[in-house]
Amino acid sequence: MKFATWIQDGVEEAGILSGDLRSVHSFKSLNLGYQSLLDFIMRRTSADMEKLRAAEAKGGTPVSAVALEAPIPAPHHDIICLGLNYMDHAKEAGAFDITADEKREKSVYFSKRTVRALGPNGIIENHFDINGRLDYEAELAIIIGKDAKRVKRENAWDYIFGLCCFNDISGRDLQHAHKQWYFGKSLDTFTAYGPYIVTLDEFKTPLALKIQSRINGEVRQNGNTKALIFPPDFIIEELSAGMTLDAGTIIATGTPAGVGAAFTPHRCMQSGDVCEIEIEGCGVLRNTVG
Repeated sequence: MKFATWIQDGVEEAGILSGDLRSVHSFKSLNLGYQSLLDFIMRRTSADMEKLRAAEAKGGTPVSAVALEAPIPAPHHDIICLGLNYMDHAKEAGAFDITADEKREKSVYFSKRTVRALGPNGIIENHFDINGRLDYEAELAIIIGKDAKRVKRENAWDYIFGLCCFNDISGRDLQHAHKQWYFGKSLDTFTAYGPYIVTLDEFKTPLALKIQSRINGEVRQNGNTKALIFPPDFIIEELSAGMTLDAGTIIATGTPAGVGAAFTPHRCMQSGDVCEIEIEGCGVLRNTVG
């Protein structure tokens, strides 16, 4: 199933898309008492999942009548991110990232402050007054479906609710000037994801999904999640060994080669550019730079 959040007549609602992606069914319209998608992920029951599966085959409110938001617009934690998690990106990053190297013996984690995430068709604030190089990063995000603590790798997939397209928008000048990633990746609107969360049961594991970014229709990144150095099941085992990953936690798993700052001269985003992130089975996340 594909879960989403949207605005209809000025009211935020959450629920599922129909199987043909032409309509939506809100929890409210199905008489399910969930206040948000985060609330659903944290409290869902098997019976309610079956009700949603039955509704998925039926028509509902046309998608054209709503404005999709990020699936969880206001995450209850900052996003957990992995850096340099594709070898080809780790190699190219040496050209612009002072923290980069080609050795990936240990995973690299950082957090991305997100007060409110940007959804599909949202406008990316350029922040050119404090940063010149505005970059894109196509990433697969995983959403934790139940509290994970000391999870073994062979059981880790059971803790994933679903997958989503994610754009780790980055201010490269800030990243370089401050010699760390947090500030340059946490500006307002620099977390974009969607257009929906697809439940893990729609995919085969281990994952081997095509992942791509496009700027104004031109392919910039073209990879596959099978090239992840540290895949989702490893990540969950490693992190949950020392921290609880509670339901609704969002983890962005890293980006393949082809980011704008790696080109000579750089090809970062400009005002008016349309950035698309597409992952096989997860739809297309499309945003425009303001």
